[in-house]
Amino acid sequence: MNFDDQLQRYFGTRDVDALPAAALATGIERMRVDFGLEVDPARRFALWSLLYLLGQAPDLDAFENPADREAARNFMDMNGRCAARHG
Repeated sequence: MNFDDQLQRYFGTRDVDALPAAALATGIERMRVDFGLEVDPARRFALWSLLYLLGQAPDLDAFENPADREAARNFMDMNGRCAARHG
């Protein structure tokens, strides 16, 4: 999944910062529905990751596989370290 393509698919733009609040909420809701329906683990993780970056990710228990939960924890940790260095 290409990040820019996902932004275009769910929000109709690649510039999320320019979205009105209602459009952002609608796109996030569509992503959450697709996350719940997606069966491919890699695609689910990609959707979860984008939702996490937008502050809207489901809890880690949304991943049935312990390895997927661990990957999500690692993503959260890496994101936190990056934010601490650059923010």
